[in-house]
Amino acid sequence: MRLNELRDNVGARTDKKRVGRGAGSGTGKTSGKGHKGQKSRAGATINGFEGGQMPLQRRVPKFGFVSPNRVEYKGINLDTLQELSEKIGKTNLGPQDLIDNGLAGKHDLIKILGRGAISSKIDVTAHQYSKSATSAIEAVGGTMVTIDRLAK
Repeated sequence: MRLNELRDNVGARTDKKRVGRGAGSGTGKTSGKGHKGQKSRAGATINGFEGGQMPLQRRVPKFGFVSPNRVEYKGINLDTLQELSEKIGKTNLGPQDLIDNGLAGKHDLIKILGRGAISSKIDVTAHQYSKSATSAIEAVGGTMVTIDRLAK
């Protein structure tokens, strides 16, 4: 093979469509825009225009408030922790154990919630705890380590 024999694959490059170049080109006269009307004019973009009727995005009011400071936590309940502890045979559970078993993502902040009950002592490391989870873990002699959510 020589340099003068190199070619692009068939269909790799297509010619630009040249509109308005006569009837024989197939895109002459109206340049593929049909006849007359607002949409056939140059620069015609009429997104959201409803023929003079008040557009939907202006008819429907704004509603509610979204706090820019909201912190989203992945909630994990006590009964889930108990099952996980029995499954993997560990009493010391940290974020990596939860991530490895599909209970949280690697970027999630973890909050332990109080649904269910725990029967054995479990030492938990998480970002936050509910009051009911705190009392339940302490009742069976477990410990809680809080991770600072800003520390990475």
